[in-house]
Amino acid sequence: IEPQNQTGGSEFFLLGLSDDPEVQPLLFGLFLSMYLVTMLGNLLMILAVISDSHLHTPMYFFLSNLSLADISFSTTTVPKMLVNLQTHSKSITYAGCLIQGTVFTLFGCLDNILLAALAYDRLVAICQPLHYLVIMSPRLCGLLVLLSFFISLLDSQLHYLMVSQLSFCADVEIPHFFCDPSQLFNLACSDTSTNDILIYFIGAIFGGVPLSGILFSYYRIVSSILRIPSSGSKYKAFSTCGSHLSVVCLFYGTGLGVYLSSAVSSSPRRDAVASVMYTVVTPMLNPFIYSLRNRDIKRALWRMIRRIV
Repeated sequence: IEPQNQTGGSEFFLLGLSDDPEVQPLLFGLFLSMYLVTMLGNLLMILAVISDSHLHTPMYFFLSNLSLADISFSTTTVPKMLVNLQTHSKSITYAGCLIQGTVFTLFGCLDNILLAALAYDRLVAICQPLHYLVIMSPRLCGLLVLLSFFISLLDSQLHYLMVSQLSFCADVEIPHFFCDPSQLFNLACSDTSTNDILIYFIGAIFGGVPLSGILFSYYRIVSSILRIPSSGSKYKAFSTCGSHLSVVCLFYGTGLGVYLSSAVSSSPRRDAVASVMYTVVTPMLNPFIYSLRNRDIKRALWRMIRRIV
């Protein structure tokens, strides 16, 4: 097949998670339920933080932005998959595929950087509690979120530029339920050796730097907590980081799991199933992880529900 530059009228085909017609309704019901739970959980988190003045603190400001990023992250991929399952169509336009991959990268990177900002927030809260409100001022928090967004936007635009330069053969079939940029590089008809080097370099910077920041923050936090003489105070300090640490392990653990499974397995369809964990399950679980052990969030939610009722 001769390579050709795709135009706005060209189509790609998302093969999804299964070709079995009997499984499609089950997948539709499952992913619709998970998407609605994701939307409800994260919206409740945002509304609880906005409505309760006790939650107008740096940590909850970052959490509400993380919830907004999680909503956007899921909305990038799941609705299109649901439409394809319902209409029994697998097609997506070249422009739609390019936009989906770019927005997916944007909010995936934003999640990554916001987790690093939350780690820094916990570092200041535990290591310098007396200066916490001075250091984590509203101005600094706002700047950190804006900086996170612009860095993520830069990352997504770099991915967009690289993918837009590729040539694809006609009738490209993507063995995934969304336009994963890494899959597009594998399916290109043109030479991608330079792009492969760039993608690893960009990943090392935009993924490695925030992860290094998280690891350094927790190294400092653990060192500080171990110097506390009281076991009760140690437990209390550790408990303030427990939810964030769980979310970090879930986010990076599922991402690493998908990467390792793709390296070991030769089945792209199996990789697509594994990627459900970080694209759908992680955004759904995040608000529950933060609220289940958090009395402030629970109280704010109950107050909000009582006002509505």
